[in-house]
Amino acid sequence: MGELFAGRYELVDPIGRGGVGAVWRAWDRRRRRYVAAKVLQQSDAHTLLRFVREQGLRIDHPHVVAPMSWAADDDKVLFTMDVVGGGSLAHLIGDYGPLPPHYVCVLLDQLLSGLAAVHAEGVVHRDIKPANVLLEATGTGRPHVRLSDFGIAMRKGEPRLTDANYVMGTPGYFAPEQMLGDEPDFPADLYAVGLTALYLLTGRKPDAEALVERFTEHGTPGAPEEVPEPLWHVIAGLLQPDPGLRFRTATGARKALAEAVEMLGASGADEEPIEVFDQLGPLPAGFGPDGPQRPAAPVPPPLPAYPPPPAPQAPHTPQPPAAPPTRVYTAPRPVAQPVQPPGPQPSRRPGPPAKVAVPVLIVALLCLGIGIWALSAT
Repeated sequence: MGELFAGRYELVDPIGRGGVGAVWRAWDRRRRRYVAAKVLQQSDAHTLLRFVREQGLRIDHPHVVAPMSWAADDDKVLFTMDVVGGGSLAHLIGDYGPLPPHYVCVLLDQLLSGLAAVHAEGVVHRDIKPANVLLEATGTGRPHVRLSDFGIAMRKGEPRLTDANYVMGTPGYFAPEQMLGDEPDFPADLYAVGLTALYLLTGRKPDAEALVERFTEHGTPGAPEEVPEPLWHVIAGLLQPDPGLRFRTATGARKALAEAVEMLGASGADEEPIEVFDQLGPLPAGFGPDGPQRPAAPVPPPLPAYPPPPAPQAPHTPQPPAAPPTRVYTAPRPVAQPVQPPGPQPSRRPGPPAKVAVPVLIVALLCLGIGIWALSAT
């Protein structure tokens, strides 16, 4: 498996090199997809400021490759972009040489469309060249270009990162005003588009200095042998040394290009078909279309034959401790008391005899009755 960066990006294999770092194909564990990851080679303040500018661009356009996200790990930083597998316009010229005019018109229209979106954000690319215009791997179908590498791009009005006498970009694709130290502006990008168009039509890098001399001495020179006249008028409008005479916007150049295509007529049947191959090649071992292929867990060997295990026992439930046995209750025997010898019995006073007591009682009741009668009579 590849190196894991910031716990999220698994670096798979290097696919290119930019101005300030290497470009890797990487697996994004969060988005579950392959991305192109530019890893900075150094972390000095100057390079980090360029990194901040580039990753800060958020241009959503089908013909622009803009950064999607970024991460830092120790002394390295990276930002990610879409993977574009068809190589660049430089690869295409290397495979086929000069391209058919109608095919070049399709490429230029898409490039100008993407550049118009970049300029609409107030950004000057400053490094348009064939190597920075990428291609999707579309085979023999309609080509699809993506403008990339915003490492030295800047917004209009931002302070420069270099001295005013130092020109940023690729030699051979500078506009004349850039060589004079002027502030970067949109027409300078359009000049580089004109040089790229000549490269596609002729198959060789144009001599920018010689072109400036020809335009200065003769005005707009005649069309080169490989360039049709209607298309040359558009390219010449991009290559005017004086930026005031040049196309001011990418949208204006697209309109002029559409008119030139109508004047070119239908493409010739004898034109060689152009196929845009996948330049990235197969994924290395351990990676598939759906990401890293983790090895399957080893299957343990079968266990040897042994007697069957004993039947499972019911779970043991602890019983409370048994109560101690109860003895049979036996009533205690009465204790014999010592017998006391009989003593003298108390004498009892005898009452009057019955024949005396009865008459006395009758007389008492008779007297009681007479007393009650006497009281009630009074």
